Amino acid sequence: MSAVSMTKKRKFVADGIFYAEVNEFFSRELGEDGYAGVEVRVTPMRTEVIIRATRTQNVLGEKGRRIRELTSLVQKRFKFAEGTVELYAEKVNNRGLCASAQCESLRYKLLGGLAVRRACYGILRFVMESGAKGCEVIVSGKIRGARAKAMKFMDGYMLTTGQCVSRPRARAQPWLH
Repeated sequence: MSAVSMTKKRKFVADGIFYAEVNEFFSRELGEDGYAGVEVRVTPMRTEVIIRATRTQNVLGEKGRRIRELTSLVQKRFKFAEGTVELYAEKVNNRGLCASAQCESLRYKLLGGLAVRRACYGILRFVMESGAKGCEVIVSGKIRGARAKAMKFMDGYMLTTGQCVSRPRARAQPWLH
């Protein structure tokens, strides 16, 4: 960000907006490469942006070309000084347990024309084989025909009521247009 003094409240809001915009940018650019999230670390010397993806070779590109292009795009878009922003690619340890990676996978299956039930059950099976205790996939909107509806696919052990629901769980929401 900039070196201008600002209140703590404004700083937190500005950091949140920066994170949301970077996340949106990378999800559009790297969606096909298994984009799973981003982590921003601000140090006094530079800002480090760590991109988590399932296929890091596609993020890096041939001889690191694509990551350099992404670095320059982020630098220009967010008005960073030359050499103050650094991009790194990190591989997701277990993509079956990464909600955002599975969400992107489902998104591209549906865009590719695969039937909704077949795509969702495929995702559900892969997640459960990866070692999850439970999984729920909800697809809603105009699935077939003009009338909107929601389909829920569940497998395993999922708590849906009580205090334990408010504890953090892996969750992701893609949008298809």
